[in-house]
Amino acid sequence: MQDKRIPVILDTDIGGDIDDTWALAMLLKSPELDVKLVCSDTGHAVYRASIIAKMLEVAGRTDVPVGLGLNFSNTDGASDFSRFPQGPFVADYDLSTYPGTVHEDGVGAIIDTIMNSPEPVTLLCIGPVPNIGEALEREPRIAENARFVGMHGSVYKGYGGKPEISAECNVVNHTAACQKAFTAAWDMVITPLDTCGLVVLRDEKYQKVRHCKDPVIQALMENYKVWSEKRAENQDRPRPNMFDKRSSTLFDTVAIYLAFADALCVMKEMGIRVTDDGYTVPDENAKRMRVAIDWKDLGAFEDFLVERLAG
Repeated sequence: MQDKRIPVILDTDIGGDIDDTWALAMLLKSPELDVKLVCSDTGHAVYRASIIAKMLEVAGRTDVPVGLGLNFSNTDGASDFSRFPQGPFVADYDLSTYPGTVHEDGVGAIIDTIMNSPEPVTLLCIGPVPNIGEALEREPRIAENARFVGMHGSVYKGYGGKPEISAECNVVNHTAACQKAFTAAWDMVITPLDTCGLVVLRDEKYQKVRHCKDPVIQALMENYKVWSEKRAENQDRPRPNMFDKRSSTLFDTVAIYLAFADALCVMKEMGIRVTDDGYTVPDENAKRMRVAIDWKDLGAFEDFLVERLAG
């Protein structure tokens, strides 16, 4: 744990997989971290930023600016969120009413926040990183005043702990941007699927969070419920509604943890190369970073996560 609060920027593709929303709730409940900006990433900028802004309002944290990330289509500014996994949560939310600051140019806000900070900023990345690739393109010097902590890759294990490595989503989607981030001159810490892909809250641990009366956790559960229902209703790929029994896999919460602690993880310093087809390959000639390759005590992390969210 750190004695001094760590300035952080969260760059997130919230609104796709629900684990980003769990991670945002964890971030807002982590006194070790001083949140300077939360920026939507990977397109659908207004939808994602609306979830961020509404969660910040619920938490009473409208002092935190919201950034709109890069857009990739002419529908990214649309206000009809019904087709999205967490659309019902923000169906009636108007981003223009957010009492805090909303940066239309989220990439510019990332650059300005880092460059104007009197101390290094931790860039917490829990999605694909097109914003970060663009920020490095515009201003490479951000790497001199930031460190990168991310949920990325698959080094020795794939999804669900399988022995076959995977082209992990946060890498294979926008691979070129990830290659830029993984070769920039900042210090790096990552949690690949080897560790983050194993985190699921079940039984009493999950129920303690589910039934917590804290407003932030109630908003988290509202999002999780609609997300689970949307998955179950998906005609192309229907999946079980897990809401009553357990959490989904909470990949991104591990990155939040690694922003201020790592005692529960097996950390290895190693070179990691991002291949053109989206794999993260150990390579002694590649940029070196600290990688959470295994758990010392996964159960203890689950207990910590429950206490952090619902304690």
